[in-house]
Amino acid sequence: MFASAAVSPVPVVSPAGLHEVVTWGASAHRVGDAISDRSYRLIVRTSAAGTGVRIRLSNAFGDRPLTFGSAYAGIRKEGAALVPGSNRRLTFGGDRSVTVAAGETVHSDLLPGRLAAAAALVISLHVAQAGGPATGHAMAMQTSYTTSGDHAAEEGAAGWSEPTGSWYYLDAVTVRATPGTGAVVALGDSITDGWQSSTGLDRRWPDYLARRLRANDSTAIKGVANEGISGNKVLADGAGQSALNRLGRDVLSHPGVRTVFLFEGVNDIKAHSNVTAQDMIAGYREIIGRTHAAGKCVVGATILPFKGWRQWDAEAEAVRREINQFIRTSGEFDAVADFDRALRSPYDPERMLAYFDGGDHLHPNDKGMQAMADSVAIDSLTCHRRAA
Repeated sequence: MFASAAVSPVPVVSPAGLHEVVTWGASAHRVGDAISDRSYRLIVRTSAAGTGVRIRLSNAFGDRPLTFGSAYAGIRKEGAALVPGSNRRLTFGGDRSVTVAAGETVHSDLLPGRLAAAAALVISLHVAQAGGPATGHAMAMQTSYTTSGDHAAEEGAAGWSEPTGSWYYLDAVTVRATPGTGAVVALGDSITDGWQSSTGLDRRWPDYLARRLRANDSTAIKGVANEGISGNKVLADGAGQSALNRLGRDVLSHPGVRTVFLFEGVNDIKAHSNVTAQDMIAGYREIIGRTHAAGKCVVGATILPFKGWRQWDAEAEAVRREINQFIRTSGEFDAVADFDRALRSPYDPERMLAYFDGGDHLHPNDKGMQAMADSVAIDSLTCHRRAA
């Protein structure tokens, strides 16, 4: 079983009545070079509670097969140390090791036992054979650990000498949850990824939203997957694949997703690449259409003001305002979260209010992140759609 703080007896619910829901996610992109005989101890925070834990490992950006020699799931005590007795082996089709082809992902078998919401889950991986590009998530805003050799089974911290601010290979964790339980996926850039929030304290705006959902008994939306990538754009690849190109893998592939929360566009605008508001609206419409075709709702979030950032100018501001007007008034989204109004200065609406500014005039601080999450109407995360 998992740690006592995260474990309770499995409820008497027919397995047939349970369904799989994403409880944690992080967007995959290239994170340097893959290394053989390397272990990773990855710290993640769950959202939805459930049984039957399953992880997804990604070699999406690899150019050759990648072999995991072992994988374990446990509960964090502190640092790299686990709660004694919590570390349990994961298997893949009954085997302890698994090889993932270039460009592919693999799911573990279900791990019996109950995992609580807001648990500090630790996934420990040993990469036995690797080379070429590594797949992961560079800006985790969370300290994980890495080391040479196979230390995945160890619960102590002694073998884990090297901290890392990235997650490697792991891109999703799911649980089996009670009927009706759903999830929301935040598709975004560095603001969603959490830049300027406090490292290791889970103060990204999707984290604050997950806390609100956990405390609200009126909603069945309990899972939150953060699919933000720093520097990401809606229309063009660069810092990771564009939102359009990664929508299927990073968002629609997750089980139990009811709603996609679309909060991207500032990087397209401030790049001065001649992107117009109509270009952006066309990109939004494609995301809306594909998401609706999959039977999921779409919440559109307005783009935050960024006057004071080095790339701001009146032309970019005009595009931002036109896009925000579309988000607010078009009726094409199932709901709107007006982050712009929540964080802008009443004295200069082209700027973020100083109280919420992380210091660079683009990224909110912890208070700004919380204000964004608090501005979301919980009932807006639920609509009724069927896949086309």
